Amino acid sequence: MKGQKGFVWLHKWPLAGLFHTIARWQLLHQERHLLATLNDDALKDIGLNRADVEQQAHRHLWGDPLRK
Repeated sequence: MKGQKGFVWLHKWPLAGLFHTIARWQLLHQERHLLATLNDDALKDIGLNRADVEQQAHRHLWGDPLRK
């Protein structure tokens, strides 16, 4: 049960939520950057246009639409 004890300790760590939020913001930033690098044909394939990408690029990182 050592692994379980360590997991519970890490989960109760006071700053764990902050670190998870920062990691999620970094991932969101990377995804928006990769989306901005796609050409118009690739965007059309996934059902987006350049205006959608620009709208996402200018959103604040804390404006996470999923609010996880």
